[in-house]
Amino acid sequence: MAWLILGIAVVTEIIWALSLKWAATQGSLLASAVPITLSFVNMGLLALAMRGLPAGTAYAVWTGLGAVGVAVFGVILFGEKLNPVQMGFIGLIIVGVVGTKLFATA
Repeated sequence: MAWLILGIAVVTEIIWALSLKWAATQGSLLASAVPITLSFVNMGLLALAMRGLPAGTAYAVWTGLGAVGVAVFGVILFGEKLNPVQMGFIGLIIVGVVGTKLFATA
């Protein structure tokens, strides 16, 4: 169950980071409230996942997949560019996350 909660936290992390970029372009109170609200939800989910997972494992997976998701959706939603070297290093992050999950004790 902790891994499922962590997965939801990763999705929330990606949406939170993307909402920061969106809020910067909107300049409204609602646009500012979205990332603030998501940050509380995000941290709550990460803390809940850490009840059943080692902190280092949970944090490594959360930050790694969050970074990959933001990079990918930045390209899709905002037209950001990734060069082949950046894509290679993003692939290494994925390899690291998979290895962390495969060899996790929880």
